[in-house]
Amino acid sequence: MIKCLEDLRSGIVEPSALVSAERTKRAYNLQLSKYRDIESVHSSGVNSLDLDVVEKHYLLSGCADGTVYIHDLYNFTGLPQYTSKLICSVDKTSRSAHQYSVECVQWYPFDNGLFVSSGMDKKLKIWDANCLKPAEQICLEGRIFQHHMSPIGSKQCLVAVASSASEVILVDLKSGCYSHELRGHTGSVLTCRWSPREENIVATGSCDNKVILWDVRSSKCFLKSFCLYSTDNQSGSQLTSTAHDGYVNGLCFTADGLFLLSYGTDNRLQLWDAYTGENQMVNYGDIPNRTKKCVQFAVSVNTNPILAYVPSEGNIFVFELHTGLKVKTLLGHYSSVNGCIYHPFLQEVYSAGNDRNILLWSADTQGLIYDEHTKSQVPVKSDSLRSVYYKKNVTLDTWSSDEDS
Repeated sequence: MIKCLEDLRSGIVEPSALVSAERTKRAYNLQLSKYRDIESVHSSGVNSLDLDVVEKHYLLSGCADGTVYIHDLYNFTGLPQYTSKLICSVDKTSRSAHQYSVECVQWYPFDNGLFVSSGMDKKLKIWDANCLKPAEQICLEGRIFQHHMSPIGSKQCLVAVASSASEVILVDLKSGCYSHELRGHTGSVLTCRWSPREENIVATGSCDNKVILWDVRSSKCFLKSFCLYSTDNQSGSQLTSTAHDGYVNGLCFTADGLFLLSYGTDNRLQLWDAYTGENQMVNYGDIPNRTKKCVQFAVSVNTNPILAYVPSEGNIFVFELHTGLKVKTLLGHYSSVNGCIYHPFLQEVYSAGNDRNILLWSADTQGLIYDEHTKSQVPVKSDSLRSVYYKKNVTLDTWSSDEDS
């Protein structure tokens, strides 16, 4: 690290290269945090997580008993030991709560004063986060497995809804009504994701084993249907190709929107070029996936290479995105993991499972320095831990003052 800092000061290394290297190192070295955790308050399995887009300050979670919780992630104590406290919740006894399981929660992308929840009671609710009361409630025909809002949709406020109906419903937040339907799937739609690059592009995965890419400006036909066994992906109104040999219950775009990762009950991950629809033929191996509902997984941001964090039963597998190399397995949950999200500022992962826990995975070495007296690593009380480490250890003069030596 000292050599990197010297190269940075002399101009040999660009600042962005050093930042990328540090982010990548942290993303590779995640482990169950020994010093920080999330307050355990959930009374049932946790199905979905989301971080507010504006500040990455608040963690939103939805549970199988219809409850919704918000935790404060910021640590202002200066201590490495910290528990993120619950700040508010929608209890299952509340008249505003979902009647059945909450399958998906998401913050409004441009303001953390709003969030959206949906679930098995066939209702999509838009909440005022300040008073925790629904500002709008929309009833749909099918059980909702996932919804998603575009992170860059500045001209439209559409929510894509994946449900037990074969149509993908687009709900306009401004009017509180259906905008239009995307028809092309022949089975229940389990997952949907907007592109982080093109605000009118949305991808959907279904029980018909298909992954379809849509342009919502034209709902009569889709852009393309990804094909597992051929690079000749279909477009228009012809729909015979499949992306998996099982249900597609997970989708995730890379941060630049150039690639789409799909997850299926055939125990496979598939990586696709989001523009050409070409299968990148990356072999991630066998990844057990037996759930018949949406699985939330994540990819790292601004790291080289990009890493994918994929829940599989009670584990989280970490893969290099473009090579398929399995980096490590994160162990800690006592039951099935339903989803995980990546914190781009802190290079941390938060995971949720049926064991009613939210676990925090981080590179905990940032909170340690080497104590010369005890000859061991100890936690320190400082916000700039790394600088303390250098001052106490790396910059020490190691020359002997013994003239006889």
